[in-house]
Amino acid sequence: MNIKLRAFPVLIVPVFFACLVSCTTYKNVSYFQDFADTAKPLLVKTVPFRSPVIQTDDILSITIQTIDNDVTNMLNSNSSLNNASTSMPVLGSSAAAGATQPVSGYLVDKDGYVEVPFVGKVHVAGLTTAQAKDLLSIEVNKYFNDAIVNVRYANFKITVIGEVLKPSTYVIPNEKVNIFDALGMAGDMTIYGQRENVLLVRDTLNDKKLIRLNLNNKDIISSPYFFLQSNDIVYVEPNKQKVAATDAYRNRMFAIIAAVCAVVIVSINKLAN
Repeated sequence: MNIKLRAFPVLIVPVFFACLVSCTTYKNVSYFQDFADTAKPLLVKTVPFRSPVIQTDDILSITIQTIDNDVTNMLNSNSSLNNASTSMPVLGSSAAAGATQPVSGYLVDKDGYVEVPFVGKVHVAGLTTAQAKDLLSIEVNKYFNDAIVNVRYANFKITVIGEVLKPSTYVIPNEKVNIFDALGMAGDMTIYGQRENVLLVRDTLNDKKLIRLNLNNKDIISSPYFFLQSNDIVYVEPNKQKVAATDAYRNRMFAIIAAVCAVVIVSINKLAN
């Protein structure tokens, strides 16, 4: 009886912390919570998509096609002389998050120019890819008749970090991507993500802009920040339940240690008696 009483204060510790572990609750795990559960469709006003403009340090994929296949091959093969190349995670049907492959193209220099074979330097910063295509077409057709120019981003990338399944930087094959596209690429939020308080970090001309987004509100579709831009960072903060779960893990470890100590104390008491 004396042994049991001595061990009781130590044994109660793991029981206490085990109770704490069971106190975690989960909420706010769905999007659009203010949208009624009904079959009736709801029309939400959207913000028109605006094509992003080219900035310095962007990498552009520029292809030039002419009626002469040999000239076309020469133009596009010579483009490697002025290429910028880097390795980045890339989005693809079979690409896993974090997988990398070389991303190459024409680097927009610090003054906003790209250097194209036979054409020379062309200022493209501040233009959309459609506008850059029109400008380059004019310049290229000074040298080649009926040339077709295509311009697209080679490094349009979005970074998704925090409470998502696959945090990473993703290179996207098109310019029209919204906040849910980005989360989908990252495997969606975990149940610990704060859907009502997602942080968007966006580069501006001379600084960075921080924006809070509430994905529980259907009006997110009407937000001017619904569509993302290249180099945007989406950070999903952990909610209180994640903090509690982290504390619970530490508490479980402490409870295990306390239980081991209790067994040791009981064994020592038995040997002593």
